[in-house]
Amino acid sequence: MGTSLHPVRVAAINFLNPAPLMWDFEHPPLSSALAQRYQLHYTLPALCADELLAGRADLGLIPIASLTPELAIVPGCTIASFDRVRSIQLIVKSPHRLETVRTVAADNASRSSRAYVEILFRNFLHTEPQFLTAPADPIAMLHQADAALLIGDPALLALESRQQIEEAVGPCQWFDVAHEWHTRTGLPWVAAVWAVRPEALSVSHLTTAQITDDLIGSRDHGLAHIDDLVREWTPRIAISSATIHHYLSVNIRYTLTPDCIRTIQLFRRYAAESGILPPLPTLRFL
Repeated sequence: MGTSLHPVRVAAINFLNPAPLMWDFEHPPLSSALAQRYQLHYTLPALCADELLAGRADLGLIPIASLTPELAIVPGCTIASFDRVRSIQLIVKSPHRLETVRTVAADNASRSSRAYVEILFRNFLHTEPQFLTAPADPIAMLHQADAALLIGDPALLALESRQQIEEAVGPCQWFDVAHEWHTRTGLPWVAAVWAVRPEALSVSHLTTAQITDDLIGSRDHGLAHIDDLVREWTPRIAISSATIHHYLSVNIRYTLTPDCIRTIQLFRRYAAESGILPPLPTLRFL
């Protein structure tokens, strides 16, 4: 039976930050061959894991908050940052400081980022603000809450519109959530990993080595084509080409290092101890 009859169903994210990971899937010369093995579907970060766990996808780029014992991490790739990530912003409206925030409007696309911020408040600041789920509109969010959490492209765009936002809601403090995590733990901030339902591989007839090699190869080719990605994305998002280049080449890191794995373990332990996420005693790898 050919692999093309049962392609691996992939839940992916159509944001800027995973663009290097998706290079081979979206560009020749390998896109045609990969289309025989993988069927892509783009969705929100918070929904990728839902599709995996519901059996609507076999492989997904999922938030680390969504890992469960049933899912296995594919080694090699991640979306992480070693200090400032830029695309996860916690905006605190004056006169509040981090320590006095009582309500947070959280981007409804966020899952791991919201958990990171909950850990920041509970574990490090020892406060428990109320979280409200809201669409990614910083002005509307800050009109209804003391702080707003934005992720991905909306966070990048908010930084570009900082003056207009503060003209509408008043002075704000802007906190890079990855930097806040890094300064308190000494570890990278990790957003997402490729995860798979292992039982799906028997249907696709793809080996674990094939999937791992395909994903790592796509990442490596994407990182070799940062300039091309900048040209593709500059017309798509209202951010300067220089900012996009710095974001893809400096802010975001794409290799799942041992420190990144330690981050996932610590993040899940803190989240479980605070009742934010269910326990995940061990990480399962493909």
